[in-house]
This record gives sequence, structure tokens and C-alpha cells, in this order.
Amino acid sequence: MDNIRVRLIIEGRVQGVWFRESTRREAERLGVHGWVRNRRDGSVEVVAEGPEENVRKLVTWCHHGPPSARVTRVHETPELFQGEFVSFEVEYS
Repeated sequence: MDNIRVRLIIEGRVQGVWFRESTRREAERLGVHGWVRNRRDGSVEVVAEGPEENVRKLVTWCHHGPPSARVTRVHETPELFQGEFVSFEVEYS
């Protein structure tokens, strides 16, 4: 299975609803590495690397997020896999 990397910008009611921590937990469950952080515009950004099937599962999960989130749009940008992460972290500004 090939490794891939994606960058997501998730819009909607995604801050203040445990989106980052829930994403971290889901990524860990799937064995996906990278990070998640809030953006100043109210969206959430994710960079995720790992086996294609597992990254795809995380992307699908991000389309709805935790129960209290209301995702309205997910922008997905494929990036070159770099293998630079050893875990999945919440980044704080």
C-alpha cells in the first residue's frame, strides 16, 4: 500500500467543539501521522500522512468530525509524501 500526504482545510462550526482533539484520536486509531490546528479564519487545518487507505478514512471522518461539529466544506490538497512525522499532534498557536 502506498503512503500519501494530504492537507485539509475544514470549514463550518469546527472550533470550540473538540474537533482538533477528536481528529488526533481518530488519526492515532488509524495509524496516520501529522498535525491539526485552528486557523484564524475559524477553519481547521490538517496535514496527514500514512498508508493511503488510512489517510482516506481520516479524510472521510473529517467531512463530519465529532458530533458537536457542523462541517460545511472540506478543501483537500494532495502533497508529496515526506514521512516527516512520527505521531499525530494538535498544534496550538
